[in-house]
Amino acid sequence: MHNHLNKLEKKISIKFKNIKLLARCLTHKSRNPIDNYEKLEFLGDRILGLTISNKLLEMYPKDKVGSLDKKLASLVNKEKCLNIGKFLGLEEFILVGSSKKNKIKIENKIVSDCCESLIGAIYLDQNLNIAEKFILRIWKPHLENTSITVIDSKTRLQEYSLKKFKCLPIYKLIENSGPRHKPTFKVAVKLKNSKFISADGTSKKDAQQKAAKLLLENIGK
Repeated sequence: MHNHLNKLEKKISIKFKNIKLLARCLTHKSRNPIDNYEKLEFLGDRILGLTISNKLLEMYPKDKVGSLDKKLASLVNKEKCLNIGKFLGLEEFILVGSSKKNKIKIENKIVSDCCESLIGAIYLDQNLNIAEKFILRIWKPHLENTSITVIDSKTRLQEYSLKKFKCLPIYKLIENSGPRHKPTFKVAVKLKNSKFISADGTSKKDAQQKAAKLLLENIGK
């Protein structure tokens, strides 16, 4: 197993001192309920946010906080981590368990999570400087494209609601279903003068984004 990870070490140009740490950052809880990537993902998410925030301040010293926040959101979200994870080919190395009938499928969320957990593992095995260099190297093409800020649906809806009604949109969780390794969330959102519009997603944030997009389309925005 550990020999197999040498291929990933070459891809990321980092030789781990503790190869077990690299293996853990790629282990889903279905494979090992205790020794898995969840805490490393928690750590990696914070390191990613810190590193990208610092780089954006350096790149855009004249930007206001609102603009920087939008750039940051476009660079550290789950979709971007999924893109990076796919670029690194993490699916080849991720370990998942099996259900009674079939092996659990490696969903996009797992790949995205492992991208963040890999950052956490690099930080613990090496140091913050190495983790930052890794992030900036892998995120470089995405950082170079941040001069054009894409505003996500949830942010657009929030800005519209604050401008029009002086209050935030109202979100509510309708349902949380499915197995633990593949949950489905149904979330509804409304404005002060609208009905609730709902959407499904693989996480609360994903469902909120989809519901916000549907509501924006519904009101012609």
